Amino acid sequence: MSDFDKASDGAQMDFSADMSYGDYLGLDAILTAQHPLSDAHDEMLFIVQHQTSELWMRLAIHELEAARTALQRGSLRPAFKMLSRVTRIFEQLNNAWDVLRTMTPSEYTEFRPSLGKSSGFQSHQYRLVEYILGNRIGALMKVHAHRPEAHARLADELTQPSLYQVALTVLCARLEVEDLAGAPGPQAWQADTRVQDLWQRVYEDRGTNWELYELAEKLVDLEDYFRRWRFNHVTTVERIIGFKRGTGGTAGVSYLRKMLEVELFPELWHVRGAL
Repeated sequence: MSDFDKASDGAQMDFSADMSYGDYLGLDAILTAQHPLSDAHDEMLFIVQHQTSELWMRLAIHELEAARTALQRGSLRPAFKMLSRVTRIFEQLNNAWDVLRTMTPSEYTEFRPSLGKSSGFQSHQYRLVEYILGNRIGALMKVHAHRPEAHARLADELTQPSLYQVALTVLCARLEVEDLAGAPGPQAWQADTRVQDLWQRVYEDRGTNWELYELAEKLVDLEDYFRRWRFNHVTTVERIIGFKRGTGGTAGVSYLRKMLEVELFPELWHVRGAL
């Protein structure tokens, strides 16, 4: 057996007529999508960090939409698997901040002017994740008006019930009470003591309501990791730019700290003090 045969171990070596790994993944497009606008070494890190984050968010959206559909169909167990996957996606997004934090303030300053007015605040995928989860601020749609496709997708999302509203519809149906989920719209979910009381029933009798109990904990897991992502974002920004304004015009760290106070599924957190 030749050295070539030993090295290839029987693997196909000619892909002139077949689809290869790079073809399937579209790697030519992905690996040539990094275009630094300065000579700064660390700009490549900044670009790759944010591009990979957008890819993870693309998957998160795919899973969240499928989980919502599964819940609407009453298929809770497949939804649990998808929600667990989204939690792990946010774990990956959290780990990515550790890589970006290897960049120092002086290194970021070398290319920051190249960003112009661009900012993560303008990520339509991040906004879509928030809208799906229920943190809906319709006024922020204006940020995406220059991109008709993104704007249309966000507008369509606001016509659908959020993931949490769908979960509440399931909760009310299983407990045989009036649906308290409310109508879809551009407004963020507001805590409702009646909903908290229903979740309390679930936690106090989890044996009878095991699937609802598991649904509650999957949602708490998801928000837990989402909150960690927000916290790591704030810490990373403060470490790199301090309290400067963001490139997109926000107050930077001050704005991000306010976002830490947002509760996606408030009753699931409030109920813990009542048990």
